[in-house]
Amino acid sequence: MPALRSLESLFSAFNQLTVLIVGDVMVDSYLWGKSTRLSPEAPVPIVNVLSSEKRLGGAANVALNVQALGATTYLCSVIGTDTAGNDFLTLLEENNLSTKGIIQSPERVTTIKQRILSGGQQLLRIDSEIETDLAEPENRQLRQRYIDLLERTDVVIFQDYDKGVLNEQNIAELISLAQDRGIPTVVDPKKRNFLRYKGCSLFKPNLKELKEGLKVEFTDANHEAFEQAVASLQSLLETKNILVTLSERGVFCAAGSEKTYIDAHLRTISDVSGAGDTVISIAAVCMALHLPLPLLADLANLGGGLVCEEVGVVPIDKVKLYQEAKENRILAKYPALTV
Repeated sequence: MPALRSLESLFSAFNQLTVLIVGDVMVDSYLWGKSTRLSPEAPVPIVNVLSSEKRLGGAANVALNVQALGATTYLCSVIGTDTAGNDFLTLLEENNLSTKGIIQSPERVTTIKQRILSGGQQLLRIDSEIETDLAEPENRQLRQRYIDLLERTDVVIFQDYDKGVLNEQNIAELISLAQDRGIPTVVDPKKRNFLRYKGCSLFKPNLKELKEGLKVEFTDANHEAFEQAVASLQSLLETKNILVTLSERGVFCAAGSEKTYIDAHLRTISDVSGAGDTVISIAAVCMALHLPLPLLADLANLGGGLVCEEVGVVPIDKVKLYQEAKENRILAKYPALTV
């Protein structure tokens, strides 16, 4: 790919990419209603239903973000043969996302998170899910779908929610298959498999996940302890690229011994849900283009903040991201940029 010497050419280059996302998918279900009294059966509110909606969640929300950036997007996951699984496939088709990498198994249930809301407040969430690792037949099917889709892929995202699709049996092999083809891998981890992603190209925990994954504790103001933890993570994972999101304090990235703190932009925060999905999506397309890690982190930080201004989980608006990146003269900070 030729050198990218303008923001416009960078954003246009996203459209030429193909991104494969492997991990746990789910359906986010919302039921909105009105509550004016308590139940006579128990001290709980009665909610009269006004509307309901089902949305793509988990790794599928990452797919929506990648798609919004202009890249061709494939999902690789395992769902159940249940009603929620059929709803999930319908939602993929409605959002023009491919179902080629989705496996339905009678041994699994499709994760669905049902939220009941009234007066702008969430009253209850009901989770239906299975968290056990895939059985060996399912692992084999996942591996084959992954290999089939890998042939056309520029970067792989591992989106782990500890629901069992990504597990000790398959993580190392899936990373190795990408490495053999020279395809970068970026990881959005959770606790169970935190240290299993050895050799990945980029690892992106948030601060809480970093502390839990390494079993360390320090105050947010202790930069020395924090940077030591990141260095330890680089060593344990045998990867030089770490990106840590720090909520309202922005992001930190380490490329080998090069360390960069990037402040958050001043915003009116409506909802932080889904910000991490946006960050990993932007990080992935930037990794595919071999951008310097500080530029990748800067752009991902910008996008993560933008979606926090929206209510609910929404994919990034590419036009808004471009406009803010232009206003912040993001490329001017990295004059040596070549791809």
